[in-house]
Amino acid sequence: MYTPSAFALDDLSSLQRQMLDTRLAIVVTHGEQGLQASHLPLLLNPEEGAQGTLYGHFARANPQWRDLEAGAPVMVIFAGDEAYISPSFYPSKAEHGKAVPTWNYLAVHAYGRAEVFNDAERLHRLVSDLTDRHEGRRAEPWKVTDAPTDYIDSMLRAIVGFALPIERLEGKRKLGQNRSAADFAGIRAGLGASSDPRDQALAHLMPKEKP
Repeated sequence: MYTPSAFALDDLSSLQRQMLDTRLAIVVTHGEQGLQASHLPLLLNPEEGAQGTLYGHFARANPQWRDLEAGAPVMVIFAGDEAYISPSFYPSKAEHGKAVPTWNYLAVHAYGRAEVFNDAERLHRLVSDLTDRHEGRRAEPWKVTDAPTDYIDSMLRAIVGFALPIERLEGKRKLGQNRSAADFAGIRAGLGASSDPRDQALAHLMPKEKP
């Protein structure tokens, strides 16, 4: 990922927080069938390995898991908040007009090689943990054990699990740090005044003063 030094995010806890905050990741591989990508919910164990380990599963009918089984390198994309940045946000535009649109965003890329597993007990634990994560805030959380055992067993036979020890992490936090203090404040104010909650979310990530 192209990351100018002003936008580099290299603190491990911040990188892992972005991964934990991303509900749906993109798993990318390049194997015998060429480039493949799947959108998957993943679990991160931040304490397992030097940079953490990711867990997830593919539908068995999805051929991409065979890339992992064959040892192909894996890239996982965790896309965070993002917003269009209008030149009109910059006070400097009124001074000299030298401004163009851009896009600000957060992103983390994780790299490694995965272990594929089919063990029913391990798969059951994985889908239970994933379910608990995403059902946890509901008033009446659904649990895997709420479904008939034979039905869950059949569902587990239809998936393939994987564990991905993270070998390398890249992070980018592009929030206008390369602009002047006045332009930085203009970006924050412009996004904060937007009616789009996605813009407001990115504004809330920006400190009140330029770092």
